[in-house]
Amino acid sequence: MSETTTTQRYQTTNPYESLFGYSRGVRKGPFIFISGTTSTSTPPASTSPSTPSTPVILYPDSAYDQAKHIFNTIIQSVEALGGKRIDITRVRMFVREDKDTGDVGRALKEVLGDEDARPAATMIVGARFVSEDMRVEIEADAVVL
Repeated sequence: MSETTTTQRYQTTNPYESLFGYSRGVRKGPFIFISGTTSTSTPPASTSPSTPSTPVILYPDSAYDQAKHIFNTIIQSVEALGGKRIDITRVRMFVREDKDTGDVGRALKEVLGDEDARPAATMIVGARFVSEDMRVEIEADAVVL
């Protein structure tokens, strides 16, 4: 016996989502998957779908501020798909430089480190990003029961 589960997709104004054909987040049943998220501003709409507006990278000198911004964006995405902050069960953090790991870890603890949330976490160091101003990219999964 198979059960049909509805898929929900969450899109933002990030132009790369439509250009490259992905969603900021996807919910399938109780599972929510949030795409790799960076600390970017919401760009104004482009007049051409094949030439997206370029997002502005926020806090280029602060991995801590980038991570805080990213975690808040992830929480907003989970909530848009019917979840809550405490439903986040796993995060994957990609960090450009060793020196930024403490700041990214501190942001994780401040936003999700309480007893109600405290997700499983992986931090990978030495990542290269599409912009030199990006110091951190984070993915997340959530389970809504």
